[in-house]
Amino acid sequence: MPSATVPASSTAQRLQGLPPVADARTRLVVLGSFPGVASLQARQYYGHPRNQFWPILQRLWPQYPQPDRADYAGRCEWLLARGLGLWDVYASCERQGSLDSAIRHPQVNDFAALRQRCPQLVAVAHNGGESAKHARALHGLGLQVHQLPSTSPANASWSMERKLQAWQQVMAAHGLLDKD
Repeated sequence: MPSATVPASSTAQRLQGLPPVADARTRLVVLGSFPGVASLQARQYYGHPRNQFWPILQRLWPQYPQPDRADYAGRCEWLLARGLGLWDVYASCERQGSLDSAIRHPQVNDFAALRQRCPQLVAVAHNGGESAKHARALHGLGLQVHQLPSTSPANASWSMERKLQAWQQVMAAHGLLDKD
């Protein structure tokens, strides 16, 4: 008698995402897709040491020294003080590994609740293509929506300088860069 095969999706563990980093000061929220393995283990957004998210922000805000990697709470406050928030489009999903292409059965976060939590929120910026697939879900909230190149180490087709330029344009458009 042939043995039954178990679909891959049934063997993947259901993973829970991270809470939003956002408050009443937040004007722009960066939405990723879902935290990778390193980020989930650390319980920190962009926790993989090769992710370019934190280095890009330090280059955009050189006049404000970024707290040390070990001080995640300090880093979050550093973002919030400048009007930037973080979240993901998916609240939970099944996935093996860290690749967006491995995400199965995702549950989308409640963006309307985020909008209520952040009265100054005017825009969201999708950090990569998987996140941007959900741009339509935000249109009814009266927010500007941008797609940025992913800061993930898997996005090697964009140079750091090219990513930096794209991120700088969106941040400047929403008043998150000092005018010198």
